[in-house]
Amino acid sequence: MRVALFITCFNDTLFPDTGRATVTLLERLGCTVEFPPEQTCCGQMHGNSGYEDAARPLLERFARVFAGAEAVVSPSASCVGFVRERLGDGPPVYELTEFLVDVLGVEDVEASFPHRVTLHPTCHSVRALHVGDRPQRLLRAVRGIDLVELDEALECCGFGGTFAVKNADVSMAMLGDKLRCVLDTRAEVCTAVDNSCLMHIGGALRRQRAGVRTMHLAEILAARE
Repeated sequence: MRVALFITCFNDTLFPDTGRATVTLLERLGCTVEFPPEQTCCGQMHGNSGYEDAARPLLERFARVFAGAEAVVSPSASCVGFVRERLGDGPPVYELTEFLVDVLGVEDVEASFPHRVTLHPTCHSVRALHVGDRPQRLLRAVRGIDLVELDEALECCGFGGTFAVKNADVSMAMLGDKLRCVLDTRAEVCTAVDNSCLMHIGGALRRQRAGVRTMHLAEILAARE
């Protein structure tokens, strides 16, 4: 299957390892991965901040760049949710776990990751895309993993894009609750399907010198012995 990778500007700029892991994983599963170099921001930041006039040209560009793709796959639930809501009849766009489970029909991706891990279900993945337990099903099949359930897992981490800037005090209070739950698991790694949330959580973990690292789900699924 030919897959077009929508990396998102956030991952491309700050978390390139997630993009590399996504390509590694998809190629392992027999996909031919293409990267349209003309892709840019999808406009989520603009649209979520109320600047619809600025978001529309970016969405139209997205539709042109990925037109004709058999499938567009992205390691970002938030960007996929935005594009899917706004474009409607555009190219078929999938969040990574959706594509693996629903399109390729796989849960065991032959990964190995012998660490204690907890999963933060991000708001966009749960509420916008309704990914359900797809991330958990993929993680449970990873060799050697010790997957620990996160208390109050469905509570927002407090990021919410510009929400964390405009409402910093509320955001930090929400983040404090999330950190408490993460630390209670005694996990070595906190994972999620959105690096934006992981950046928010990971920054606080590093400031506390908690000894817990954050890692995108794609990087765990790409790991081998």
